Amino acid sequence: MSVGIVGTGFIGRGWAVCFARSGRAVRLWDPAPGAAEAAKAYIGGMLADLAAADLLGGHAPQNIASLISVAATLAEAVAGAEHVQENAPERLELKRALFQDLDAAASAEAVIASSTSALLPSAFTDHLRGRARCIVAHPVNPPHLIPLVELVPAPWTSEEALTRTEALMRSVGQSPVRLEAEIDGFLLNRLQAAVLDEAFRLVDGGFASAEAVDACMRDGLAPRWVFMGPFETIDLNAPEGVRDYVGRYQAMFRTLTGSMRSETDWSGPVLDRIEADRRNRLPLAGLEARQMWRDRQLMALAAFRRQAPQ
Repeated sequence: MSVGIVGTGFIGRGWAVCFARSGRAVRLWDPAPGAAEAAKAYIGGMLADLAAADLLGGHAPQNIASLISVAATLAEAVAGAEHVQENAPERLELKRALFQDLDAAASAEAVIASSTSALLPSAFTDHLRGRARCIVAHPVNPPHLIPLVELVPAPWTSEEALTRTEALMRSVGQSPVRLEAEIDGFLLNRLQAAVLDEAFRLVDGGFASAEAVDACMRDGLAPRWVFMGPFETIDLNAPEGVRDYVGRYQAMFRTLTGSMRSETDWSGPVLDRIEADRRNRLPLAGLEARQMWRDRQLMALAAFRRQAPQ
């Protein structure tokens, strides 16, 4: 089986690793001159670290690298592919035009998936003859280290396309979740938006520093949420489970949520304080090194989760 990767930024590179380490041939294409070649070189540079963390499925780095090639054209990238993963910028008209090209170029059997994190699939596939095989498969950055993939159908996406994409994602080691219908932001970003909005509100209201908010997540909520979601967390935090938890604590949370209705302008004066907090802890010149540190931590966590009992 071969996979076409269209768009080779951070997400496209991560997808390439996901598919190649499962033994699939991957062809990269990007409209920007030299971008696909740069992506292949970047991937080659990370493979040794992934192998050291046992995140290449037992394959040698050179074997994974040999499965990833650069296509000269979009048509070449998707020719014969059973799955196409699109990773273009979040611009609706661009997606509509690109999906029209992909629908024309890809084989009739191929599923065409978008990595979009916000655009509804119905907004850029409604005009396509092959719209039934189109779907959103939204990953978390970086997808080769964080397994979640949100599968979002348009109203006309076929059950076959959903089932095939879900099976493919499981076969490459991802953790797919199906949405029953499309909704703005899907699941992950709606949850993330709620947390971020409250985080900005707490700093904007003068209740805490940016670092204090980060610490509450990093050292408080996150250790549990690495292993379980919010519903399992509360199910385990009351003697008789989730219903017992709601009976005990809903009134307390209602008192809190009543003060969480107002919106905060993230780009307003609060941004100056948060940026100052962050730059005090991490100068701008250190961002790239810290991103690499983050990825190494995610590698270690991914390796641990592979060995931990479920």
